[in-house]
Amino acid sequence: MTKQRSSTKNSPQYKRLTPINWVLAISAGLLYAIALKYFVIPAGVILTGSEGIAVSISYYFESSTIFVILYAVFQTLLMAFAYRKISKTFAYRSLIVVATVILALLFFPEFHITQPDAYNERIMLVLFGGILAGCAKAVAFKNRGSTGDEDVIAAYYAMKYLKPVGSIAIIAGIVSTVFGLALQLLKTNDLALVINTLMYTALYLFVSTETLNTLYHKFKLTMLAVIHEHPDVIGNAIRKASPHRTYTIHPGVGGYEEKKLSMIRTIVTLEELPKLIAAINKAAPNAFYYHHEVEGVSRKFYISPI
Repeated sequence: MTKQRSSTKNSPQYKRLTPINWVLAISAGLLYAIALKYFVIPAGVILTGSEGIAVSISYYFESSTIFVILYAVFQTLLMAFAYRKISKTFAYRSLIVVATVILALLFFPEFHITQPDAYNERIMLVLFGGILAGCAKAVAFKNRGSTGDEDVIAAYYAMKYLKPVGSIAIIAGIVSTVFGLALQLLKTNDLALVINTLMYTALYLFVSTETLNTLYHKFKLTMLAVIHEHPDVIGNAIRKASPHRTYTIHPGVGGYEEKKLSMIRTIVTLEELPKLIAAINKAAPNAFYYHHEVEGVSRKFYISPI
């Protein structure tokens, strides 16, 4: 016999910004601006989404001011999309991050950390810039905001299709990379240089995406299975830790002692997993459990809004 407890989806509500929200949003913006100004753009790689289009045009005309102007225009449009399609909270917190990035790009001093013309130094710019950018995105997402651009679209599609947010960046990166490489080829007519830029851009996308997906677990799903002789105890622990989650109970018999046992299974996000395991350990210290990541979960699975 299987027991299934239903869950209901609560409508998202706007939450006022607290001082910690401001600190996290501004910190994410500063971190992202540092990554762009001192690592990514000096390395000459192409960013993802509309940022990639903006930076490609700025490379073509050799003007950092063009990048800031286009960046501001594109982000304004995306903030309006976030306000209408995602949530007010997400839009306002993303706006703080984006505004911080724009101001930092305008007022941070100009200096070169390394000489990006040397390949061994250029690769360090790309790697460290990708790590910083991924960290900035993760901080923004954990604060229920974003660094703007493809992160807004990523948040929308991640909620709709239950895909890790970093995966959307790869799709956005393909479009912007093709555009940027075409402009570079038009300007230089140097195929070898274009291929070199493509390799460093791919490296940047991989590093930033993996950093984000490693630090931000909201849309990674895992199956938790608990084996115990008192399923009601485990069920109560699940209800207390994650009231909106469902679970199933499968009765069985232990193969060694032939004792009646039950397997209680639930699907949660990787972000929720530590809290749930702590609740189960507290309620039933002798319970046996295991978990593993799962894919292909129905879109009816509820994930709280960003």
